[in-house]
Amino acid sequence: MILTVTPNPSLDRTYEVPSLDRGEVVRATGERVDPGGKGVNVSRAVAAAGQRTVAVLPLGGAPGALVADLLDAQGIEVAPVPVAGATRSNIALAEADGVLTKINAPGPELSAAEEELLLETVRDRSRDASWIACCGSLPRGLAPSWYAALVARAHAAGVRIALDTSGPALLAALRERPDVVKPNAEELAGAVGRPLATVGDAVKAAEELRALGAGAVLASLGADGQVLVDGSGAWFGSARVATAAVRSNVGAGDASLAGFLIAGGDGPAALASAVAHGAAAVQLPGSVMPAPADLEPAAVTVTAEIPMDRVLSEPVP
Repeated sequence: MILTVTPNPSLDRTYEVPSLDRGEVVRATGERVDPGGKGVNVSRAVAAAGQRTVAVLPLGGAPGALVADLLDAQGIEVAPVPVAGATRSNIALAEADGVLTKINAPGPELSAAEEELLLETVRDRSRDASWIACCGSLPRGLAPSWYAALVARAHAAGVRIALDTSGPALLAALRERPDVVKPNAEELAGAVGRPLATVGDAVKAAEELRALGAGAVLASLGADGQVLVDGSGAWFGSARVATAAVRSNVGAGDASLAGFLIAGGDGPAALASAVAHGAAAVQLPGSVMPAPADLEPAAVTVTAEIPMDRVLSEPVP
């Protein structure tokens, strides 16, 4: 069982539009409403693969109730933590040329009692978990050290933990040695405090995160592929995806993390699964998570011969 923790979940509305013109009436050609938040997406991808998952998340108000209903309809076991504030609602505008504009609300502020209840719920529900995936931004009311405390508690209980967050929360958590961290290129650059221009830059940055405490680093480089660096070496994975097939990158990184954990969370085979899941996700609308039928393993390449000098198609300043 993979337990996910999403401290700041959302109700996500995605509109597909021909183009986005400021100040004009834009008519959507498609619309989706999905439960959102990075950990929620991981649970959705795990469930789509036919594996058991439990989603721990604070929920409040009508948006929170709808998130729970949507997850239940997808066969995901929800461990809700009731909070006084309403769950946030986010909007994504997906243009026909692949450009995505996201409007993310801040979400509710958690009280000290709600924070403790969230930690207690994770502890209670993690007893039969093979992995805990802690994902996303922290809501107001939780200090940057909150993920670090959660990692420490998970290790004390003997559970492996994967962390997908950024900024001070990521750096603080590294001190507690999470088993896997999964930054994207921008988050990786932010963690080491310098630009990334090549795949080699990303590999070096991942090695630095390992030196700071991460057991393994699974870094998403967008269309350029993914890098895995752990105690036994480094690998580079990529997939053939036609530009015209890309519909939305919302949740692609979350699908990648789910694929990695589904495949055991270790080594090149898990990286291949992560790449296949991420590549499938970008070809689906909104934040739809891929099912096994959507995967194309034959399109995935994983190698220890990393193209260190390859320039990233979207260098991170």
